[in-house]
Amino acid sequence: MLKEEFATLVPATGPLSADSTRRGFVQRAVGTGFAAAVMPVMAQTVVKTDSTGLMAGEVSIPVGDFKMPAYRAAPAGKANAPVVLVVSEIFGVHEYIADVARRFAKAGYFAIAPELFVRQGDPTEYGEIAKLIAEVVSKVPDAQVMADLDASLAWARGQGADAGKAAVTGFCWGGRITWLYAAHNPGLKAGVAWYGRLVGQPNALQPTHPVDGAGRLNGPVLGLYGGQDTGIPLDTVDRMKAALATGSAAAKRSEFVIYPEAPHAFHADYRPSFRKEAAEDGWKRCVAWFKANGVA
Repeated sequence: MLKEEFATLVPATGPLSADSTRRGFVQRAVGTGFAAAVMPVMAQTVVKTDSTGLMAGEVSIPVGDFKMPAYRAAPAGKANAPVVLVVSEIFGVHEYIADVARRFAKAGYFAIAPELFVRQGDPTEYGEIAKLIAEVVSKVPDAQVMADLDASLAWARGQGADAGKAAVTGFCWGGRITWLYAAHNPGLKAGVAWYGRLVGQPNALQPTHPVDGAGRLNGPVLGLYGGQDTGIPLDTVDRMKAALATGSAAAKRSEFVIYPEAPHAFHADYRPSFRKEAAEDGWKRCVAWFKANGVA
């Protein structure tokens, strides 16, 4: 899917060590710039959300002995704000993901976008999609991601947010993670998955896929998908719908919205795949879904 979607745009760097990766994140503030693999960006379509009235910027979240960088945006002075976990595409927490977090903060949410690839490498430094997937993304265990998201919620609780009202949303790679986390966390209220992969072959790092855990969802998930997404065939959506229909109460309340003319990554306003009408409609549905399911 992603390998076919982008041509090679700039020369790639090699994989980074854990120490050099952490140094890189210190030098490059989380939530700034764009991944090398998607340069140049479509500057004329990029949505810009300011930080007026917000606490916004990089934070450090403890996960055991590890300090995970993340981007946090929340309404300034608001106690007990509901939490939204924002899970990035394969490109990590760059400017677009930070802006999404600020959009949620403007809507009253305590939004956290953790750097879930940081132990494996810095995705913003890669210029080739294939190398990024092979050297970073494919080496990230699902179990590690689930633990990092759990830690993010625990950290939010310690910051005065209401982690009892928590939702998750993610884009592409993060869309798949959204489905998985909704099956993982018994306290999660809702999820919104933007064009996340639903099926796949299990392996040691990805032992299950969304369709395998569809029946065990703890909170209902809204799936927002493109009818012209060549990497996620609509028959896999049909398989997911069938699995949800025989699952938990939350699974049965889950829904899909298909935008017939939209491609993959239609919400990514910095890329040529952006479709303004579908993106705006999806955003409205996302926020409404959270409110309808107790995350407000």
